Amino acid sequence: MKQLYIIRHAKSSWGDFSLPDIERPLNERGKTDAPAMAKRLLDKKINLDAFVSSPAKRAKKTCSLFCTEYDVKEKDIIIIEILYAAPAATFFEVIKELDNKYKRVAIFSHNPGITDFVNMLCDKIQIDNMPTCGIFAVEAAIEKWKDFKDAEKKFLFFDYPKNI
Repeated sequence: MKQLYIIRHAKSSWGDFSLPDIERPLNERGKTDAPAMAKRLLDKKINLDAFVSSPAKRAKKTCSLFCTEYDVKEKDIIIIEILYAAPAATFFEVIKELDNKYKRVAIFSHNPGITDFVNMLCDKIQIDNMPTCGIFAVEAAIEKWKDFKDAEKKFLFFDYPKNI
């Protein structure tokens, strides 16, 4: 059994338009939303085995803030370059290459690809927009991540900061 937690980066700053998109940091709300959402996962007794992130500053920082709550070292974050501005199909490519020793993996990335991807996972669950720091969780009865794409996925939950 494998569980996947797809997480959009937290709210980012648009304060410095001279920065390239990949270098945009989190804003203050993003810096508080990320640890709060990590705590929600911990409250559900969800122990993540791996933290995978886009190389973009806002995604890495969101992932780092989750790692802090999980008492995981930042150096253990798996940075995957192609997750930056990734279309939906790229997520399947990344998942296929995950180490099978991981049972519960969190992937941090961006819209619009992340919304498109989660909408491909479960036939009866569709969302209009993956909100910042939103978490979409699914489970698949597989032993190897390479089988994830074609496996039937069970929807676990969808949560986001304003979902109170």
